[in-house]
Amino acid sequence: MSNRFERTGPLTELTSYPQWAQDMVGACEEAKQSVIRHELWNLMRENRLDRQGTRDFMAGIWPVIERFPAYMARNLLKTQYGRSPGDNMARRWLVRNIRVEQNHADYWLNWAEGAGVPRWDVLYGERAQGTQVLADWCEEVSQSDSLAAGIVATNYAVEGATGEWSQLIYDSASYAQSLPEDKRIQSLRWLQLHAAYDDTHPWEALEIVCTLKGTAPAADEVDHLAECVRRSYIGMRILADRCVAGARVYGTVNEVAA
Repeated sequence: MSNRFERTGPLTELTSYPQWAQDMVGACEEAKQSVIRHELWNLMRENRLDRQGTRDFMAGIWPVIERFPAYMARNLLKTQYGRSPGDNMARRWLVRNIRVEQNHADYWLNWAEGAGVPRWDVLYGERAQGTQVLADWCEEVSQSDSLAAGIVATNYAVEGATGEWSQLIYDSASYAQSLPEDKRIQSLRWLQLHAAYDDTHPWEALEIVCTLKGTAPAADEVDHLAECVRRSYIGMRILADRCVAGARVYGTVNEVAA
């Protein structure tokens, strides 16, 4: 019996993937929700996060944004054309999307400037302690672990959770109106591109991982992939914690305006 995986159902439905992948996603859900339900996103949505918290957020995540094409390039180096359907799929997908990620770095800097954080501060300013955890982990897994582990930790876990918190902020009219009107469209471009309803990258990454691993990988392989996903979520939560810890949180939207 062949263990090869070929998706037949819709890309964005979990039931289209092998049972082991569904179980992995379920096992990591609590850690994911600790990111998605973090208070940071509501503070931003309601325009209640002060300048320091905003600065820590923009500068703290920048190393991940800036290095994301490099993470993908490191995973690309692990592929070998013709070795397996998973290798071929990963190779095509990574080559196509690395260039896109460079544009996303430009859009992040536009967002930061619209939110009142100077470009120089994002690029060269001091970063809040602990915000480097996520970037360090993404570098480690992309450099030293397997192709499946690198993709599941970055393109599936990080991009997937990011799509959900991005949508929360992008959907907020209050947040959009807090940005300068003449820069609003370009400031929101990064959020627009990453909002979950537009971004299929995490699902495409999951399909690649399942194609690499097949329908019946060893239990320890699945456990390792799940741990990689959880570590990405934990790194994201720590980063969000640090942004809130250094901030003054305003009581109301009107207080910010005042």
